[in-house]
Amino acid sequence: QVQLVESGGDLVQAGGSLRLSCAASVLSTVTINVMRWYRQAPGNYRELVAAITRTAGAKTYADSVKGRFTIYRDNAKNTVDLQMNNLKPEDTGVYYCAADAFGSAYEYWGQGTQVTVSS
Repeated sequence: QVQLVESGGDLVQAGGSLRLSCAASVLSTVTINVMRWYRQAPGNYRELVAAITRTAGAKTYADSVKGRFTIYRDNAKNTVDLQMNNLKPEDTGVYYCAADAFGSAYEYWGQGTQVTVSS
């Protein structure tokens, strides 16, 4: 019902910036609710980086990225972006876009995009 495709991952030096994008393809009967970005570093659990609701546009961030990352969404286009500034080596990992739909507890996932921050 929902397909997510991420883009924008790259190799960047510490202190640099990247913008990740995620585009959702949905059936006309589906309305996406919350959109999220997760990341997973090698050997680590997947962690929630940022989330944004559809209706109020309320945003939440992991403490480790507050003040550096900003999440945006465009409801008309079913897209969610993650602007990442002042990147640190510990931001390295695979970043995944996820979304759930109104009326469903199921969370859809993209395939991930690699972000590597060199020191």
